[in-house]
This record gives sequence, C-alpha cells and structure tokens, in this order.
Amino acid sequence: MSSDPITGLLGHRPGKVIAVHLSYSSRAAQRGRTPAHPSYFLKTGSSVTGPGAVTRPDGTELLGFEGEIALVVGEAARDVTPDEAWAHVGWVTAANDLGLHDLRYADRGSNVRSKGGDGFTPLGPGLIPAGRLDPGRIGIRTWLDGVLVQDDSSAGLIFPFGLMLADLSRVMTLEPGDVVLTGTPAGASVTEPGQRLEVEVFSLDDPALTSGRLATDVVAGPALASWGSPPKVDEAQRADAWDRAPEPVLTAEIRERLAAVAVATLSVQLRRRGFDEVSIDGVRPLVPGRRLVGLARTLRFVPYRKDLFAERGGGFNAQKQAFDTVGPGEVLVMDARGDANAGTLGDILALRAEVRGAAGVVTDGAVRDAAAVASTGLPVFCAGHHPAVLGRRHVPWETDTTIACGGATVAPGDVIVADDDGALVIPPGLVREVLEAAEIQEKEEAFIAEMVRQGEPVHGLYPLTTRWRQRYEAQD
Repeated sequence: MSSDPITGLLGHRPGKVIAVHLSYSSRAAQRGRTPAHPSYFLKTGSSVTGPGAVTRPDGTELLGFEGEIALVVGEAARDVTPDEAWAHVGWVTAANDLGLHDLRYADRGSNVRSKGGDGFTPLGPGLIPAGRLDPGRIGIRTWLDGVLVQDDSSAGLIFPFGLMLADLSRVMTLEPGDVVLTGTPAGASVTEPGQRLEVEVFSLDDPALTSGRLATDVVAGPALASWGSPPKVDEAQRADAWDRAPEPVLTAEIRERLAAVAVATLSVQLRRRGFDEVSIDGVRPLVPGRRLVGLARTLRFVPYRKDLFAERGGGFNAQKQAFDTVGPGEVLVMDARGDANAGTLGDILALRAEVRGAAGVVTDGAVRDAAAVASTGLPVFCAGHHPAVLGRRHVPWETDTTIACGGATVAPGDVIVADDDGALVIPPGLVREVLEAAEIQEKEEAFIAEMVRQGEPVHGLYPLTTRWRQRYEAQD
C-alpha cells in the first residue's frame, strides 16, 4: 500500500477533506457545550499523508492532535437522507487531525493555516470496507508515546455518521475519494518533537477489522517565514490546546464573596475603572431581598412580526432552548428591548431553570405568572409583570450571542451580580480586581458609619482624610 492510502487507492488526492468540529459527547462534556447541529471546516488536499513524520516549526508551541474516524466516499452522494448515506461510504480508516494552535487566531475560525499544513492529515494505514462495519459500532483509540489517551466509539457520537453525510450532501456532491473526518472524542491534546502518535480504528464486533495503527512521529523543523501572521498563544489558548480547564472565573469562594458585597459598591469600583455603562437599568427583583451571582447565558428577542413568529416562535424555539440548557450557577439574561408589555418567561420555564440549578434570570421585559414564578425560589430580576404571552410583542430569536439588556451590553460568560439596587455586568477579567477593591471600600465604609453613629460629622470623615485614615488603619 502507498504511504498515502487514499492516493494509493484512487490514484489522486481527495478532492475534498471535510472535518467536523464538535461531535462526541465526551468532548462536549469537556468543553461545556453541546451543539444542536454539526458544523464543519475544510482541510487542504496537500495536508493528506500516510504514516510518517510531521514537522512542528521552531518558534511554535502547540501542535494539537485529534484521533478520528475517517470516512472515504465510495459512491457520489447528493441530497441523500441520513438512512441512505452510509451506503455511499466506501471505506473507513484512521485519521489524525493535526493542527497548529499558534495560528488559530490568524484565520478567525477557518483553520486554513492552522490545520491545512503539509502532513497535517495522516490517514491509514489500512482501509476497512464500510460494508463490513456497523456504523454505530466503530472504535477509535489514540496513543501518545504508547500511552492510551483516547478510547471511544461511534456510539458516543452526538451526530450519527449518516446525519453528517446527509447534511453535507444537501449543499454539495460528495465525490468518490472525498474524506470526512468525523470529529474527536475526549483526550485530544498537544504533542511535541520526539513523541510518537498512533491512531487505530476498528470494529467493536470483530477486532480483526482494523485500520492498523497509524503512526506519526513529531519532529522539529525550521521556523515559519517572518512574513504573514506570526505564531501567537496565550494562557487561554494553552488551556484549550492541552484540554485543560482554565481557572474558573467564579469559584465557590468568589461567588460567596461577591454575594456579600453590595451591588452599589461594585458599581462604584467599576465606574472608577471607566465602566459606567454596565448597569442593567430598569430591572428590579421579583421578590425583594433575593440576590443573584452567576455567569451569563443570553437570549435575544426581536419585535413581533407575524411571518417571523410563524417561523421561529413555535415548537422548541430559542426561548425554550435557553431554559432547557441553562446550567448550574448560570444566569439567563434576556434582551427584550425594554418592552414589558408581554411576558418573557412564566412559571413553567422558571421552574425548569430552578431545577437545572440556574443562579437566576434577568430580563428587561416582563414576567407573567409572577406569583408562581416567585414561588419557585429562582431569583428573577425584571422590568415588570404582564399577563400576555411573549407572542404579543416578541419573537424568540437566538441564544448565546452578545446582547443588550437594560442598556448594558452582555456577553456570554460575563459575571452578573444583582440585589435590591439592581443588576450589574462585570467583565470576567475584572472580577477579582473589582471584588477586592469593593471589599476594602465596604470595610472603610463600615468604619465611617460607626464614627457617624458615635456623633462624628461627615466632613473630613467621608471620604477619609489623612487624619481619619490614620485612625482607621490604626484599628487594625
């Protein structure tokens, strides 16, 4: 067999190499998100190779590996159904979807340079006839220097092979020799020069049906030329490439400390840093006294229009999707354009969020079933109450995008803190700095309040002058 199994089989490189982004439940659990539909990117034909070596350029750091099941199209497919699609697969083999994370930023998600490099798609070494395999019973394993680091199967896919192929065939003809890389399970990470990667695909029912181990040796190579986007990584990129969870913005300790500080105090500290437009104006707690701290998830409504509501308002719409996926400690923030003339949530959805462990809901629209929503115990901040359902004024449009709520911009992952004074948005990178400063401010103000109780005038005391600051510091 040729060192390039697809070229050896067909006499030419594949016309298309299509890779699926996130497709395994185990990987989705690591990433903390599960897509509703598969998404894809293209790899270059010249990235295809067989067993051998791959070069990591000097001056780069993060060569990522992803063991995958590769499908080789045997019969052209156009507009096939998911049930029909497997019949168009000719062969199955092992793949290693290699990528240089140092260049991911440069192509804004297209992966042209980061994953299109020469040798970045090893395939093989053997081809298994697809007709001999149960598509739901195909195993995938990856070893790094002989240590098993990935072990999963097609049973763990979020999207079956047939769905991926049928989806692609809606818009393009899958031609003989085209390759579809079907995504990677948990365990993908980074490799370095001197290491060996091995990937094997096999039948769970008959282990003799195997691709064999696809071996790739990582070697150091010359640096990339100086023109064009330079390699660049940061800590977030390292965490993603190594599949390490970044340090959470809201640890249990930070949540507890934020919950103990007044929103008014946090607002002062944000304003001192130039953030004077982060209050979600016009919202108040449905039940006074309830506080809220959490990471933002977002939902956007657009103004009602009959045809758009018919298209997007019914069934498992964006509103229901948001409430059905909000996670523990998250706050669902809703953009209703400040229109409180129809409900944006009611008791059933509030109960769903409460059961899922959500930290609360913030909407610049109205709540319906207000008493029942209040009884769930879920902290809700809203612009008012209204008996009408959302279809009177709103079309549920999209989730998890940057929105406006009460005049403030809210991005997924922002920190939301709310109490009886209202709700604030804190950029994640400022949380610790703002919190620490707010705690110091409240400690100082507790001293000032005690001095006022003892009869001291506020002049020179609030804010602390040098004399009073010396007395304040002396108490410690």
